[in-house]
Amino acid sequence: MLPGTIQRESDYATGTTAEHKGHVPSMFDRRNGLDLPGDCRGAGTVLARIGDKWSVLIVMLLADGPMRFNELKRKIGGISQRMLTLTLRGLERDGLVTRTVYATIPPRVDYALTSLGHSLRTPVETLGLWAIAHLPAIEQARQAFDLSSKGR
Repeated sequence: MLPGTIQRESDYATGTTAEHKGHVPSMFDRRNGLDLPGDCRGAGTVLARIGDKWSVLIVMLLADGPMRFNELKRKIGGISQRMLTLTLRGLERDGLVTRTVYATIPPRVDYALTSLGHSLRTPVETLGLWAIAHLPAIEQARQAFDLSSKGR
C-alpha cells in the first residue's frame, strides 16, 4: 500500500487489496443516506449507555440468565447500590433489561436481558476480546505519550 492511502473496510472482509486515497466508507457515510450530525448524536447517546463499565458487566452477567439485585451487586463487586440502581434503570429505559417484581414477602425482583439486550452480547464480547488482545499495545502507547508530553 502506498503512503497516504487507506484500504476500504470492505476490502478487509473480502481479502482484496484495492487502494483508495483518503476515504474509508462507513455506516455513517453520507452516501448511505444518514444525517451525520443527527445520527452520530443518536448513536452517541446509545454508546454512552452501553459503553460504561457497569453496563457492560451487567449485560455480560445477565447473558447467562435472570439475576436478582443483590446477586448482581455481589458478582460485580465495587459498585455502590445507587450506581447499580441507576445503571439498571438506564438499561431498562433503553429496552435492554426487564425488571420483574414478584409479590412475595420479602418482595423479589429479577433482572433479565430483553431480546434487544441479548443482541448486544456479541458486540460487547467482541469489543472485550479486542481490548484484551490490544491492551499491551495500548499501554505501550500510553507510556510513550506520557513520556513525550512531560515537558508540555
